[in-house]
Amino acid sequence: MASYLDNNASTALDARVLEAMQPYLGAIAGNASSLHRFGRLQRDAIETARAQVAELVNAQPGQVIFTSGGTESNNLALQGVMAATGGRALAIGATEHMSVLQPAEALQKSGARLSILPVDAEGRLLKAALADNIKDCALASVMLANNETGVIQDLTPLVEAAAKAGVWIHTDATQAAGKIELDFAATGAHTMTLSSHKIYGPMGAGALIVDKRLPIDAMLHGGSQENGLRAGTENVAAIVGFGKAAELAQQELKQRAQHTRQLRDALQQQLQQMERVEVFAVDAPRLPNTLQFGVRGFDGETLLMQLDRKGFAVSSGSACTSGKTEASHVLKAMQVEQELALSAIRVSFGQNNTMRDVDAFVSALTSITEMTTTAVMHAAQV
Repeated sequence: MASYLDNNASTALDARVLEAMQPYLGAIAGNASSLHRFGRLQRDAIETARAQVAELVNAQPGQVIFTSGGTESNNLALQGVMAATGGRALAIGATEHMSVLQPAEALQKSGARLSILPVDAEGRLLKAALADNIKDCALASVMLANNETGVIQDLTPLVEAAAKAGVWIHTDATQAAGKIELDFAATGAHTMTLSSHKIYGPMGAGALIVDKRLPIDAMLHGGSQENGLRAGTENVAAIVGFGKAAELAQQELKQRAQHTRQLRDALQQQLQQMERVEVFAVDAPRLPNTLQFGVRGFDGETLLMQLDRKGFAVSSGSACTSGKTEASHVLKAMQVEQELALSAIRVSFGQNNTMRDVDAFVSALTSITEMTTTAVMHAAQV
């Protein structure tokens, strides 16, 4: 039986979410911008979802801007703020997701100065380097929880430095939402990215939480939807699903975190008994469901495929960089040695996983590593 252990890439659609979406997949017609009753039904559904998403992160419904997902939200935050402020410089964390890194690099190509905020060996921001690196920046973007290592960032030092320098703060909370408690205002950030399919909602829906004091320009033009920040007819079914998923995530947060933490800790305990294995960022606060490790002497992509053949779906890093042969930029920033970084495997648990998955995974990994070691030793003898 296959075991899906790649929940940071995407989660399964919750049956309760699908049920909430069903009426908006054809039974209820109408455009949410129309004034007649059919349009009003669609509009009411969107506003209900807006309130549900806002509640998940302790924000106001009016601060929720619906998008097509985390990538669009991150692009809107970076490009929208830089355009509105006329900013000539921005800073991002060294371990950001590609949906932050690449928009930042695009802004750099357009003439903006880009500063990279360094991290320590555990993936945490180096506090001493913050003030100099955000100097003269319009915006600084640091993710709340890393998608590969699961490391949770303490944004307080960045927020304090940014307040003194007059810098706006964006945080990508795509992986944090539904796994740890979130309070938008308490983070000190001015924008926050969320994604539906990371919390058992549908793909194709996300949100940018926006502080109303923040100057930000739209990227998509052609309509007044989402307070003029995101033109285009809304995907009502996906937004409704996102809202329901957010409601469930809030209601079940502690239960979900406890369940996945037990699995993660059990896996970590067994992995640390294996001679070739090194678990990354063990001394940093991490998401309850996420564990990344390296296996010395192995290639991560090859190891992933061997695990896949044994029925285990895992990641060798971020799903958005899958297929590349170079080491993860996250592990490079943490100064993990090249050989070990190239062997990286990420396991991310979800609500459907059990302790049986943990034991079976360890058994499969042990089998693969022992078989390969035996083959290498035999070849050397020949």
